[in-house]
Amino acid sequence: MALGNNRFGAASRRMTNAQAYDASIDAGLRRYMLGVYNYMAAGVAITGVVAYFVANTPSVYNAIFGSGLMWVAILAPVALVFVISFGINRMQASTAQMLFWAYAALMGVSLATIFSAYTGVSIARVFFISAGSFAALSLYGYTTKKDLTGFGSFLFMGLIGILLASVVNMFLASSALHFTISVVGVLVFAGLTAYDTQRIKSIYYEGDGSEVMAKKSVMGALTLYLDFINLFIMLMQLLGDRR
Repeated sequence: MALGNNRFGAASRRMTNAQAYDASIDAGLRRYMLGVYNYMAAGVAITGVVAYFVANTPSVYNAIFGSGLMWVAILAPVALVFVISFGINRMQASTAQMLFWAYAALMGVSLATIFSAYTGVSIARVFFISAGSFAALSLYGYTTKKDLTGFGSFLFMGLIGILLASVVNMFLASSALHFTISVVGVLVFAGLTAYDTQRIKSIYYEGDGSEVMAKKSVMGALTLYLDFINLFIMLMQLLGDRR
């Protein structure tokens, strides 16, 4: 009887230790994902503030979009994304964070045209629609047991198609093609939100040091930030009311 009790006690301790280990991983994963979302939300806030300021300061807006600086405002964010993406392993986490804030601010300058082209009411309405949709899709990506990896290549091809069609439409100026790009864009970036959330969650590793974890958080935030901003832009093109 004593032997049986000892075995039962040992098994209970093993279960308790395993449960404690799982709980520590869950807590670490929650902190990691919370860091990703906090960075992403702060980036969106910076973008919104800068975009509003530039759009409502005529001297600044005209100085940028009435000169060659317009191309700097458009192309600089693209260049910075490549710098962060390809240089993340060689830079310190603090550097990656500063570059992310700089990128969010540059995107704000680039998106100032939205505030000048659409009414404030429609911008607010579409923003909340985008935020609600993003939250639901990201939650699905975080909680679903279904492996979304297989959708990655399909979504990437859709993204390439959107980019090519957008370039072509710069010359055609077709309203029908513009509408199609916007609809497909909403679907693609909705799918990418769920897919990227699951992928960001999957690269969490409890043994990572604080420096590596911070870099992963920045890269995860940049990925979700891009998904959200592009989803917002596509929905603005569909639902926004022009001035």
